[in-house]
Amino acid sequence: MIPLSDDPVRRSSPVVMFAILVVNIAVFIYELSLGDRGLEQFFYSAGVIPSEYLTGRDLRAPAPGGVIYVTLFTSMFMHGGFLHIASNMLFLWVFGDNVEDKFGHMGFLVFYLACGVIASLTHIFMNTGSNVPSVGASGAIAGVLGAYLVMFPGATIRTLVFLGPFILLPRISAIFMIGFWFLTQAFAGLASLGATSEQTSGVAVWAHIGGFLAGIVLIPIFRRR
Repeated sequence: MIPLSDDPVRRSSPVVMFAILVVNIAVFIYELSLGDRGLEQFFYSAGVIPSEYLTGRDLRAPAPGGVIYVTLFTSMFMHGGFLHIASNMLFLWVFGDNVEDKFGHMGFLVFYLACGVIASLTHIFMNTGSNVPSVGASGAIAGVLGAYLVMFPGATIRTLVFLGPFILLPRISAIFMIGFWFLTQAFAGLASLGATSEQTSGVAVWAHIGGFLAGIVLIPIFRRR
């Protein structure tokens, strides 16, 4: 299910959501200019590597400014490919504007960054020995989905569904779509607690889970009265 649009009407222009989207795209364009070797160094420098937080030392490339903790922020503006950034930015585009409308511009910015940081910390805690860089906005966007689900439970989402040779454009309730997405992440996260396999590695599902739950918990702090 690919979300295309939703029905809640916003009252203000989502300038922060647009700015976040533009920054992500700009960083991705910069990644394309690096080449394979340069891109690998960039990921090891600005991505979140759990083992670095355990040892307090850079693994292969120095973190921006020489401070490992900066990667908690830099990593959420980096992506590993076209499909990665396209899916993340699409979800941000569909769901982010209404959440920003509820939180206000500065509130949404702080909320988004906080969810991204909590998502990365969750990933680090669940993968302390990993030497693989984790990048992407999906943890922060998972927080946006969590907040959206609570604040707009009655919303319907226009989705693109491929059913064999047929292409459908049904409207699906936010509870079903986001709830189904979270259940898939939860099952994948539980599966990853066992032996690592091709089916349980390569995706930072615990970052998604941590970001989603953070988005729900943080609502009372950021929602405007």
